[in-house]
Amino acid sequence: MSNETLYERLGGEPAIGAVVNEFYDRVLDDDRVNHYFDDVDMADQRSHQTKFLSAVTGGPIQYEGEEMATAHEELAITDAEFEVVATHLDEALRAFDVDDADHEAVMEAVAGFEDDVVGSPGGDE
Repeated sequence: MSNETLYERLGGEPAIGAVVNEFYDRVLDDDRVNHYFDDVDMADQRSHQTKFLSAVTGGPIQYEGEEMATAHEELAITDAEFEVVATHLDEALRAFDVDDADHEAVMEAVAGFEDDVVGSPGGDE
């Protein structure tokens, strides 16, 4: 059995970057969630997400972004919107024929952040 990390099995940063690009192409084409990215530098966002996924899949890349809850706390992302975005990631992984076990491992890693991403803005005013 191989000792390769999920990061290595996925093909490293270049392959993860390709999946991230496909993912954001799908997200930006979806009117249910694309408004979250209206004022976002997407080149920076794609790079940031590639580093994040590289880090959570066991890669040598150090993720230096904000804590997930802090980065999303003012966005009021709903469970349904999280599911839409997760579906786009699922479809992007399928577009690159990621092995079923690795595909599931990526989806589980991302699902582990749902509680930090979904929520309401700080305070009800």
